[in-house]
Amino acid sequence: MTTDSGTTDVSQDTGSAEQRDGFDEVHILWISEGMSCDGDTVSLTAAGQPSIEDLVLGLVPGLPKVNLHNKVLSPSLGGEDFLAPYRAAARGELGPFILVIEGSVPNQNIIEGDGYWTSFGNDPETGEPHTLNWWIDQLAPRAWAVVAAGTCAAYGGIHAMAGNPTGSMGLCDYLGWDYKSQGALPVVNVPGCPIQPENFMETLVWVLYHAAGAAPPPPLDHMLRPQWLFGRTVHEGCDRAAYYEQADFAKDYNAPKCQVKVGCWGPVVNCNVPKRGWMNGVGGCPNVGGICIGCTMPGFPDAFMPFMDEPTGGSLSSILIKPYGSFIRRMRGITSAAVNREPKWRHNEPALSSGYDPHWRA
Repeated sequence: MTTDSGTTDVSQDTGSAEQRDGFDEVHILWISEGMSCDGDTVSLTAAGQPSIEDLVLGLVPGLPKVNLHNKVLSPSLGGEDFLAPYRAAARGELGPFILVIEGSVPNQNIIEGDGYWTSFGNDPETGEPHTLNWWIDQLAPRAWAVVAAGTCAAYGGIHAMAGNPTGSMGLCDYLGWDYKSQGALPVVNVPGCPIQPENFMETLVWVLYHAAGAAPPPPLDHMLRPQWLFGRTVHEGCDRAAYYEQADFAKDYNAPKCQVKVGCWGPVVNCNVPKRGWMNGVGGCPNVGGICIGCTMPGFPDAFMPFMDEPTGGSLSSILIKPYGSFIRRMRGITSAAVNREPKWRHNEPALSSGYDPHWRA
């Protein structure tokens, strides 16, 4: 994995010939010093289609050379070598690069006097910590693309819930929802707590193909999520969805039936995890008996609390569907009984009763 601090003299002008033709080399500057648990970095290591190793080793056809800079790859204790490309990018000497932010952005403006919520490296002249906000201010205007890894970076997440003391927010809240990168892209939000590894890699690969001039910009919804990943609800891809239609609800977490009554928000949450699974197609919250708590949604966690309680509106919808579900179950039971038996002409008797006419040729 490349962690060198070399720079590439590539124009960041969105109208330049280099950009129109695509880039041959792209840096990824990954900062996980937002208000974060580093869970998105950990989750990313489970990606396999492609893996992060495939990306940086150049094994994905058509992509530019990728130089990944993440703190777990720091070549020396203390990290100054690791910080070199970030410092170069802040000076406008590194390009093109994709800025990946992990963790929510705290509000430094609410701090009176000295202090900071989170930092990333120190100022080489004063020795004072550089805040995450300082790095975003320096790097976001110069970045070819900005990607928010996880719900915290996308919308604020856990750290931005009601009553928090940090004023935390998502990248779009900080940069403005009308922000455009040097590549004329808005912030690309890949929510999840943490990210589903293949979802993130698929999005990153699309952005890299776009940087290479081999793909259009990724299609995003109104909350700047990739449409092809978050355009359907958990319910639409859930193996338990048919039980909801039949008003057949689980009363505890051991039942294989629909879990709306025990706290699942799947019918309204935009997420593809039941379809995609978690690792190698296996896992995913409802697939393994867990409920959907809405972790990919902008209102998470406040709009979905308290967890494990029946969702707001769930009681009414489940009451309304009961007569329909009861009728459907009975009708399907009758049909099932009819098709769950063999035809009467299949027997070991001397008389053929299948309807065969031996004189049909005449």
